[in-house]
Amino acid sequence: MDRFDSWLLWTILGGQQFMEQLFILISRNRGIGIIRKEDRFKEQLPHALPMKLGYKGSVRRRRRRCREMEEKYLDMVMVPLGLLLQATYHIWLFFTIVRDPNRTVIGVNAQIKHRWLRAMMSDPLGNGTLAVQTLRNDIMASTALATTAVTLASLISVFVSATTSTATSSLVYGNKSSVVRSIKYFALLLCFILAFLCNVQSVRYHTHAGFLMSQPVAGPVTPEHAARSLDRGSLFWSLGLRAFYVSFTLFLWVFGPIPMLASSVVMCCLLFFLDTTTELPRAFHVSSFTVEEDVKEEV
Repeated sequence: MDRFDSWLLWTILGGQQFMEQLFILISRNRGIGIIRKEDRFKEQLPHALPMKLGYKGSVRRRRRRCREMEEKYLDMVMVPLGLLLQATYHIWLFFTIVRDPNRTVIGVNAQIKHRWLRAMMSDPLGNGTLAVQTLRNDIMASTALATTAVTLASLISVFVSATTSTATSSLVYGNKSSVVRSIKYFALLLCFILAFLCNVQSVRYHTHAGFLMSQPVAGPVTPEHAARSLDRGSLFWSLGLRAFYVSFTLFLWVFGPIPMLASSVVMCCLLFFLDTTTELPRAFHVSSFTVEEDVKEEV
């Protein structure tokens, strides 16, 4: 019994010490695991925060790129649409002048000028001074427009050559690249140069028409020959004036494609109102032309 008791006592003491050592070992392992998890969290926290900030920055960059692409597409769509609208209107105006001139102001004015030319050339000695003064008014108007066009072209050239910064205004909503900005100024400059050349040609043909109108009707120069020079002068005058109209829409393109398209629509509406005749003036001119033709046939 003594041996059994002593063995049991030693077994219990050994088991107690083993359990204590096992508990200490487990506690240490758990503590190390907790510390390692905390260390890992502390180590991952500084890296996780920049990752979240980088994700937000990438989202902002993507939104900015999408906005820039939308602005580029606006210039690619709205500007050609505005130019196409103006070109379509002027093509319609051209065919209307050819087919039905009494419907347009340009056609009616051409017929009135032909009648005025015949009246001036019927008595060149008495009406020569009046004819020259009338043509001089047209020449002065064309000269003023030509001077304005070449002055604006020179100012634009000086501005483009002096501008070196790439900063753009916040008012511009559209493509803000330097290439598109150069295209805008070049198109505006080309429009003013075209207006200058057309007005110079208008001065040329009006001056030539003044010499032809001073000739008597019985001479080698016929009223149709003088009317041809007068019509060409009026045509170049109209083209120079149209170039100024188009330059206004191109100037608004500097502030973005949306103002350019809106101004093109408004410009076409205003030009339609100015280029077409109403029913009453049309009937008056048609009746006056008919009466004149009847008088010629009786004579």
